[in-house]
Amino acid sequence: MVAKPETPAVAMRDPRWAAVISRDVGADGKFFYSVKTTGVYCRPSCAARAPRPENVAFHPTAAAAERAGFRPCKRCRPGQPSLAEQHAGLVAELCRFIEDADQPPSLEALASRAELSVHHLHRVFKAVTGLTPRAYARAHRAERVRAELGRRGTVTEAIYGAGYSSNGRFYEESTQVLGMTPTDYRAGGANMEIRFAVGECSLGSILVAASARGVCAILMGDDPDGLARDLQDRFPRANLIGGDAEFERLVAKVIGLVEAPRVGLDLPLDVRGTAFQQRVWGALQAIPPGTTASYADIAERIGAPKSVRAVARACAENALAVAIPCHRVVRSDGGVSGYRWGVVRKRALLDREASG
Repeated sequence: MVAKPETPAVAMRDPRWAAVISRDVGADGKFFYSVKTTGVYCRPSCAARAPRPENVAFHPTAAAAERAGFRPCKRCRPGQPSLAEQHAGLVAELCRFIEDADQPPSLEALASRAELSVHHLHRVFKAVTGLTPRAYARAHRAERVRAELGRRGTVTEAIYGAGYSSNGRFYEESTQVLGMTPTDYRAGGANMEIRFAVGECSLGSILVAASARGVCAILMGDDPDGLARDLQDRFPRANLIGGDAEFERLVAKVIGLVEAPRVGLDLPLDVRGTAFQQRVWGALQAIPPGTTASYADIAERIGAPKSVRAVARACAENALAVAIPCHRVVRSDGGVSGYRWGVVRKRALLDREASG
């Protein structure tokens, strides 16, 4: 039985119609639409000429469209995984390849494995993970080094245990990998200088901290002393220095971001986390202001659809409030919950973005 097409008014009032007109790739997989005059059904991003609304009907799945008597469009191939799903699966496989390699694979080797050009592979990888292949490999190696430093007897043993072929090779990039020397890392950040200051904004107290590499913490709460203790726990042996007048201007910029989160923060960030966390945080930064995504959406975008709980943990471990917008992640039903700085603050940030 062929599905009854919508009247123009009904179809145009349906929010799915806007996705069809804009060819919204993000709507692919969420629904399909059929066209009475052609007898085919398509995914929302189909590049074919836009149909007339009175000829359109919407279907929750491809199977539902076929049961209604429509055949798949030969252009967008709605019965097959979307391009975004294909890319996510491909990048997930490449991430596993990088993680299993003794040495970081070259971009050329990854492109050859993916059967893509170097330029295309680089663009696809960054779109899915938020990181370049080189940055992902560095983040994963940093994770291995940190783990080895925690269980090996000497720094040299940790360096070789993490897969480096020589001490010299590691020390060439140790600052990029750990943000400090391995000896200082094992000593809880000894000899590392972090400037910080606590200010007040409409959502309470806010602590901003920065290393030589960039802003490394933006913490919110009701207790300024508690925020300072949190920073100290993160860097137990770093040299914490109160900010001067110049640093106060940096704090003012961050407070401006809290008051108007749609504006964004044009400041270097010192992002410290595992390779997986950095993939999640990169995906968070790709969520447009004024919109939200579910934890499941983020898991899909980074090519790890079964890692919803791990995504939620990565969001909870984010130490850069608003700059890495974990407040834009909501439950699958749209409910607001799970914000380490409080649900009230999360709702306030979302409301500010929604109102422009």
